[in-house]
Amino acid sequence: MNRNPANEKTLDAGSAKPDREMREAILMTAVRLFRDVGYHKTTVADIAKAMRMSPANIYRFFDSKKAIHESAARFLMGEVETAAKTIANGNEPATERLRTLLATVHHMNAARYVEDSKIHEMVVVAMEESWDVCEAHILQITLCMAQVIADGAAAGLFHVADVEVSSKCASAAMLRFFHPQMIAQFNHKPSATLDDMIAFVIAGLTARPSE
Repeated sequence: MNRNPANEKTLDAGSAKPDREMREAILMTAVRLFRDVGYHKTTVADIAKAMRMSPANIYRFFDSKKAIHESAARFLMGEVETAAKTIANGNEPATERLRTLLATVHHMNAARYVEDSKIHEMVVVAMEESWDVCEAHILQITLCMAQVIADGAAAGLFHVADVEVSSKCASAAMLRFFHPQMIAQFNHKPSATLDDMIAFVIAGLTARPSE
Protein backbone atom coordinates (compact mmCIF):
# COMPACT_ATOMS: atom_id res chain seq x y z
CA MET A 1 0.00 0.00 0.00
CA ASN A 2 1.33 3.44 -0.91
CA ARG A 3 2.02 5.90 1.87
CA ASN A 4 3.04 9.51 2.10
CA PRO A 5 4.89 9.90 5.40
CA ALA A 6 6.24 13.34 4.55
CA ASN A 7 5.12 14.69 7.89
CA GLU A 8 6.20 11.68 9.94
CA LYS A 9 9.19 12.01 12.20
CA THR A 10 11.72 9.20 12.43
CA LEU A 11 14.76 8.51 14.51
CA ASP A 12 15.97 5.71 12.21
CA ALA A 13 19.71 5.17 12.14
CA GLY A 14 21.19 6.68 9.02
CA SER A 15 18.32 9.09 8.45
CA ALA A 16 20.82 11.94 8.40
CA LYS A 17 22.51 10.56 5.29
CA PRO A 18 22.09 12.64 2.14
CA ASP A 19 18.91 11.69 0.32
CA ARG A 20 20.71 10.43 -2.78
CA GLU A 21 23.03 8.23 -0.75
CA MET A 22 20.14 6.82 1.26
CA ARG A 23 18.08 6.16 -1.85
CA GLU A 24 20.99 4.25 -3.43
CA ALA A 25 21.52 2.26 -0.22
CA ILE A 26 17.85 1.25 -0.17
CA LEU A 27 18.02 0.29 -3.84
CA MET A 28 21.13 -1.87 -3.40
CA THR A 29 19.55 -3.58 -0.39
CA ALA A 30 16.41 -4.27 -2.41
CA VAL A 31 18.42 -5.73 -5.30
CA ARG A 32 20.26 -8.02 -2.88
CA LEU A 33 17.01 -9.22 -1.32
CA PHE A 34 15.38 -9.70 -4.72
CA ARG A 35 18.38 -11.88 -5.64
CA ASP A 36 18.47 -13.82 -2.37
CA VAL A 37 14.78 -14.15 -1.54
CA GLY A 38 12.91 -13.35 -4.73
CA TYR A 39 10.88 -10.33 -5.80
CA HIS A 40 7.46 -11.64 -4.79
CA LYS A 41 8.65 -12.81 -1.35
CA THR A 42 10.42 -9.55 -0.53
CA THR A 43 8.31 -6.90 1.18
CA VAL A 44 9.02 -3.26 1.94
CA ALA A 45 9.15 -4.30 5.59
CA ASP A 46 11.93 -6.80 4.73
CA ILE A 47 13.92 -4.06 3.03
CA ALA A 48 13.38 -1.75 6.00
CA LYS A 49 14.48 -4.46 8.44
CA ALA A 50 17.66 -5.11 6.45
CA MET A 51 18.32 -1.36 6.48
CA ARG A 52 17.59 -1.16 10.23
CA MET A 53 14.97 1.51 9.65
CA SER A 54 11.19 1.76 9.64
CA PRO A 55 9.04 1.09 6.56
CA ALA A 56 7.90 4.72 6.85
CA ASN A 57 11.44 5.85 6.13
CA ILE A 58 11.60 3.64 3.04
CA TYR A 59 8.44 5.36 1.78
CA ARG A 60 10.20 8.71 2.08
CA PHE A 61 12.33 7.67 -0.90
CA PHE A 62 10.08 5.23 -2.81
CA ASP A 63 6.31 5.57 -2.74
CA SER A 64 5.67 1.86 -3.36
CA LYS A 65 7.32 -1.52 -3.82
CA LYS A 66 6.70 -1.12 -7.55
CA ALA A 67 8.78 2.07 -7.53
CA ILE A 68 11.64 0.18 -5.88
CA HIS A 69 11.28 -2.60 -8.41
CA GLU A 70 11.37 -0.22 -11.36
CA SER A 71 14.50 1.47 -10.01
CA ALA A 72 16.12 -1.94 -9.47
CA ALA A 73 15.27 -2.96 -13.03
CA ARG A 74 16.68 0.31 -14.37
CA PHE A 75 19.85 -0.24 -12.34
CA LEU A 76 20.44 -3.76 -13.69
CA MET A 77 19.59 -2.79 -17.25
CA GLY A 78 21.72 0.33 -16.88
CA GLU A 79 24.78 -1.80 -16.24
CA VAL A 80 24.22 -3.56 -19.57
CA GLU A 81 23.71 -0.21 -21.27
CA THR A 82 26.97 1.12 -19.79
CA ALA A 83 28.86 -1.90 -21.13
CA ALA A 84 27.26 -1.44 -24.56
CA LYS A 85 28.13 2.26 -24.66
CA THR A 86 31.73 1.56 -23.68
CA ILE A 87 32.06 -0.91 -26.54
CA ALA A 88 30.32 1.43 -29.00
CA ASN A 89 32.77 4.21 -28.09
CA GLY A 90 35.82 1.99 -28.55
CA ASN A 91 38.54 2.31 -31.15
CA GLU A 92 38.27 -1.10 -32.78
CA PRO A 93 36.89 -1.45 -36.33
CA ALA A 94 33.11 -1.24 -36.40
CA THR A 95 32.78 -4.89 -37.40
CA GLU A 96 34.64 -6.04 -34.28
CA ARG A 97 32.84 -3.56 -32.03
CA LEU A 98 29.46 -4.75 -33.26
CA ARG A 99 30.42 -8.38 -32.77
CA THR A 100 31.60 -7.68 -29.22
CA LEU A 101 28.57 -5.53 -28.41
CA LEU A 102 26.04 -8.15 -29.51
CA ALA A 103 27.84 -10.94 -27.67
CA THR A 104 28.23 -8.88 -24.51
CA VAL A 105 24.54 -7.93 -24.31
CA HIS A 106 23.59 -11.58 -24.71
CA HIS A 107 26.03 -12.90 -22.12
CA MET A 108 25.15 -10.22 -19.55
CA ASN A 109 21.42 -10.82 -19.99
CA ALA A 110 21.83 -14.60 -19.84
CA ALA A 111 23.92 -14.42 -16.67
CA ARG A 112 21.66 -11.92 -14.91
CA TYR A 113 18.18 -12.81 -16.00
CA VAL A 114 18.26 -16.48 -16.96
CA GLU A 115 20.92 -18.24 -14.91
CA ASP A 116 19.70 -16.32 -11.83
CA SER A 117 16.09 -17.51 -11.44
CA LYS A 118 15.14 -14.91 -8.82
CA ILE A 119 16.34 -11.99 -10.93
CA HIS A 120 14.54 -13.58 -13.89
CA GLU A 121 11.37 -13.41 -11.78
CA MET A 122 11.92 -9.69 -11.25
CA VAL A 123 12.44 -9.09 -14.98
CA VAL A 124 9.25 -10.98 -15.83
CA VAL A 125 7.38 -8.64 -13.49
CA ALA A 126 9.04 -5.65 -15.16
CA MET A 127 7.89 -6.82 -18.58
CA GLU A 128 4.36 -7.33 -17.31
CA GLU A 129 3.95 -4.22 -15.15
CA SER A 130 6.63 -1.71 -16.21
CA TRP A 131 7.13 -2.21 -19.93
CA ASP A 132 8.21 1.41 -20.38
CA VAL A 133 11.39 0.61 -18.40
CA CYS A 134 12.14 -2.31 -20.73
CA GLU A 135 11.30 -0.22 -23.80
CA ALA A 136 13.73 2.51 -22.73
CA HIS A 137 16.44 -0.14 -22.29
CA ILE A 138 15.83 -1.62 -25.74
CA LEU A 139 16.10 1.88 -27.22
CA GLN A 140 19.47 2.50 -25.55
CA ILE A 141 20.92 -0.77 -26.81
CA THR A 142 19.59 -0.10 -30.32
CA LEU A 143 21.14 3.39 -30.26
CA CYS A 144 24.52 1.85 -29.37
CA MET A 145 24.15 -0.50 -32.30
CA ALA A 146 23.22 2.44 -34.54
CA GLN A 147 26.34 4.30 -33.47
CA VAL A 148 28.57 1.39 -34.45
CA ILE A 149 26.71 0.79 -37.71
CA ALA A 150 27.04 4.50 -38.59
CA ASP A 151 30.78 4.34 -37.90
CA GLY A 152 31.04 1.24 -40.06
CA ALA A 153 29.13 2.89 -42.89
CA ALA A 154 31.37 5.96 -42.71
CA ALA A 155 34.45 3.73 -42.89
CA GLY A 156 33.09 1.78 -45.85
CA LEU A 157 32.76 -1.44 -43.84
CA PHE A 158 28.97 -1.51 -43.81
CA HIS A 159 26.73 -0.79 -46.77
CA VAL A 160 23.38 0.41 -45.47
CA ALA A 161 20.82 2.78 -46.92
CA ASP A 162 19.43 3.85 -43.54
CA VAL A 163 21.37 3.48 -40.28
CA GLU A 164 18.29 3.77 -38.08
CA VAL A 165 16.39 1.09 -39.97
CA SER A 166 19.45 -1.15 -40.10
CA SER A 167 20.00 -0.90 -36.35
CA LYS A 168 16.35 -1.74 -35.66
CA CYS A 169 16.56 -4.74 -38.00
CA ALA A 170 19.77 -5.93 -36.36
CA SER A 171 18.17 -5.56 -32.94
CA ALA A 172 15.14 -7.56 -34.07
CA ALA A 173 17.39 -10.28 -35.49
CA MET A 174 19.13 -10.60 -32.11
CA LEU A 175 15.88 -10.74 -30.10
CA ARG A 176 16.20 -14.46 -29.39
CA PHE A 177 19.60 -13.75 -27.80
CA PHE A 178 18.64 -10.50 -26.05
CA HIS A 179 15.17 -11.13 -24.60
CA PRO A 180 15.49 -12.86 -21.18
CA GLN A 181 12.44 -15.07 -21.63
CA MET A 182 13.44 -16.10 -25.15
CA ILE A 183 16.98 -16.89 -24.01
CA ALA A 184 15.48 -19.20 -21.37
CA GLN A 185 12.94 -20.78 -23.72
CA PHE A 186 15.46 -21.56 -26.46
CA ASN A 187 18.30 -22.51 -24.10
CA HIS A 188 18.10 -26.25 -24.82
CA LYS A 189 16.32 -26.19 -28.17
CA PRO A 190 17.95 -26.57 -31.60
CA SER A 191 18.53 -23.15 -33.11
CA ALA A 192 21.19 -20.97 -34.65
CA THR A 193 24.05 -20.29 -32.26
CA LEU A 194 24.97 -16.84 -30.99
CA ASP A 195 28.02 -16.78 -33.26
CA ASP A 196 25.89 -17.86 -36.23
CA MET A 197 23.40 -15.04 -35.68
CA ILE A 198 26.08 -12.40 -35.16
CA ALA A 199 27.80 -13.54 -38.36
CA PHE A 200 24.43 -13.35 -40.15
CA VAL A 201 23.80 -9.79 -38.95
CA ILE A 202 27.28 -8.62 -39.91
CA ALA A 203 27.03 -10.33 -43.32
CA GLY A 204 23.81 -8.44 -43.98
CA LEU A 205 25.43 -5.12 -43.09
CA THR A 206 28.61 -5.72 -45.10
CA ALA A 207 26.88 -7.01 -48.24
CA ARG A 208 27.18 -4.60 -51.14
CA PRO A 209 23.87 -3.73 -52.81
CA SER A 210 23.46 -5.29 -56.24
CA GLU A 211 23.74 -2.88 -59.11
